[in-house]
Amino acid sequence: MKTLIVYSSKSGNTRKLAEAVYDFLPGENFLRTVEEKPDSSGYDFIVVGFWLQGGKADPESLEYLATIAPGNLFLFATHGASASSQHAQKAIQEAKELVSSSKVLGTFNCQGEVKKEFLAKVQQKDPQPPWVKDAPGAVGHPDGSDIANLQSELERAVTMLRAEK
Repeated sequence: MKTLIVYSSKSGNTRKLAEAVYDFLPGENFLRTVEEKPDSSGYDFIVVGFWLQGGKADPESLEYLATIAPGNLFLFATHGASASSQHAQKAIQEAKELVSSSKVLGTFNCQGEVKKEFLAKVQQKDPQPPWVKDAPGAVGHPDGSDIANLQSELERAVTMLRAEK
């Protein structure tokens, strides 16, 4: 299996998960940043990870998602919000809509630690973004448990991919 793993990371949270994906998936893996704008054609599986800004994928990831060649895809996101929050779920849904010509085999939302300086700045806003109330629970994430959960979701996606062949 030939897999392209593309990620955008501001604080290192998404990069950490992208590296875990690279280490976990079988076959020939290629790890790239969205800034590199890698061509996504010719891969059996494409994994894209991004961080959230303003309730959606960061701008560079949004731009990249719109260019992805049709194929088998897995999306994951890191953010300060609870992984099950409406904020996080909406962001993944919007990303899926950008890649509607692809088959999304799975998604994963992961809470990621927010830098203290940034959190302090955002906490002074009125009104505060919806994820701020969840941010204290993000300290220390992504952790080993998050990586294990991501790997479990990836295993499901790979099983579906193999079943199609």
